[in-house]
Amino acid sequence: MKTRFLWVLTGLTALATSVGAQTGVESETPFGHGEDSVRCITNISLFIPYAKAGNYQDAFPFWEKAYLECPGAHKDIYLHGARIFAWRIANENDAAKKNALIDDLMKMYDQRVKYFGNDRRYGTDWILGHKAQDYIQYKEENIDPKLLRDWLIVALDQYDNKTEPLTVALFVFASTKLLLQDASHKEQFIKDYMRSSAILDAQLDVAQTAKDSKTQETVKAYKASIDVHFAGSGAADCETLQNLYASKIEENQEDMDYLKASLALLKRVKCTEIDAYFVASRYVHVNEPTAESAIGLGKQAVRDKNFELAIRYLEEAASLEAEDEAKADDYYMIALLMFEQHSLHRARQYAHKVLEHNPNYGNAYLLMGNMYASSAKQVYPDDAVLARTVYYAAIDKFEKARQVDPSIADDARRLIATYHEYLPSTEDIFMHPELDKGQPFIVGGWINERVTVR
Repeated sequence: MKTRFLWVLTGLTALATSVGAQTGVESETPFGHGEDSVRCITNISLFIPYAKAGNYQDAFPFWEKAYLECPGAHKDIYLHGARIFAWRIANENDAAKKNALIDDLMKMYDQRVKYFGNDRRYGTDWILGHKAQDYIQYKEENIDPKLLRDWLIVALDQYDNKTEPLTVALFVFASTKLLLQDASHKEQFIKDYMRSSAILDAQLDVAQTAKDSKTQETVKAYKASIDVHFAGSGAADCETLQNLYASKIEENQEDMDYLKASLALLKRVKCTEIDAYFVASRYVHVNEPTAESAIGLGKQAVRDKNFELAIRYLEEAASLEAEDEAKADDYYMIALLMFEQHSLHRARQYAHKVLEHNPNYGNAYLLMGNMYASSAKQVYPDDAVLARTVYYAAIDKFEKARQVDPSIADDARRLIATYHEYLPSTEDIFMHPELDKGQPFIVGGWINERVTVR
């Protein structure tokens, strides 16, 4: 391989003998002068083929000399340098030495900013983003979020709306981690998120105008990522989100992607009772009705106590859902509304619809049990003992809930214990010949279900 590059050495020998040797670092030039410039070019020429072949062991000594003596000579020093560092870190078992290598890798990125930060394609924002990415990867749970944020804000301050999307997303990641360490960072975190969200929104607008679908997908993915960090930060209380989103939703009332993303975020953080959620739902529903927009309008109708309208919207939501479990959720909301309106027969009909789409929906059984228990005196207004037989039917539903859905088993057991105390006593059964312990009994009225006397 050295023979292959012999022409380099031969061609520069005369120059080396007539010009004083000086490295690139010493002369503040890309290659240095004289013999040192020859050595720089030679080392670059020698390490690149090895590095491209993945032979980092043989590449390392030549790469190291080029990196130390002429760091401004070529971007390949940094492109392959990151891979060489990755190889060295992976093969280092001593923790202290591994940490030192990670620190050196971070310094290498700083060197790249110094010499190639003005690169049009891979400038400071790109470099800092990849520096942060490697830092997170290698430091894992030991990252310093303040340090990470301080690195990345340099890129946002310099590039603003043109900042590399990865760098923007990692900035929000760092700010989120800092918030988890320091609650006093909350106000600044919200500002960081809003700033980053605006940058990505601006980039998405540019990509949409240019019909650049690849960039659109990339930016949308990073936007979704920062939304997830914001939603899970604990800073995203509903009042804050109302203040943040109210005006932006009005400004973007015809942007379906923005509105749908807003609805998804507000749902994720359980802020579905605020005006911003309702307004976004209305704008989406006018243009491209979705299950989520119908649910939003249904919840607004509930707030306004227009229950029939709410039920219509929730019915529409169920018809638009793609998944059975989502349909079950919508029908369950309708069943709850019917129960609250004391329309027990219709409430049970919707509870059965829930179970048609999700047989393991324990809350539907709990709801039916509560319906039965609440109507005991209505079913048997003139007989207190027979009224207690309704609790047999209620307990049967609670038992079923416990069987199909372990997540609500404790609630079911509490209800069973509560209503067991109200079942007919042995004396009550003795005075009612139609009740025979261990035998079936039809609970009448709207319930009309077979139970076993016990």
